[in-house]
Amino acid sequence: MNVTREVVMDLLPVYLSGEGSPDTRALVEAFLAQDAELAQSIRNRWLENMAKALPSSLPPDLELKAFRRTRRLLAWQKWSMGLGMFLTALLASSQFTIAGGRITDFHFLARDYPAAFAVAVALGLACWIVYFSLRRRLRTSV
Repeated sequence: MNVTREVVMDLLPVYLSGEGSPDTRALVEAFLAQDAELAQSIRNRWLENMAKALPSSLPPDLELKAFRRTRRLLAWQKWSMGLGMFLTALLASSQFTIAGGRITDFHFLARDYPAAFAVAVALGLACWIVYFSLRRRLRTSV
């Protein structure tokens, strides 16, 4: 069987990644033993590029740590949004009185409890700041 250079070039990615069958490895190695120019070209160009593409040695539990950190940040984001929504709704709380089928009095509860209103504003603002900062932090770059 006559194997051409183009066939070997097609098989090189499989050969260099180590995923080829033993017959494929033997075929490519036999052809490279005959064609010294192609073998040198592969050593210079392909193997250097493959060495650069190999991942560096990372700790084995790095993905698990990143996953747990992301889950924790998402939980904080969820709680800060929930509390922010609650406190914002609390600020809009109102009271009205109906007498004789008509609304006789309407006012926001902040009028009756100004200190609580100030605390709710501060806490609500803090919750929304935390939410949006976590949202920005968790966003991935494209």
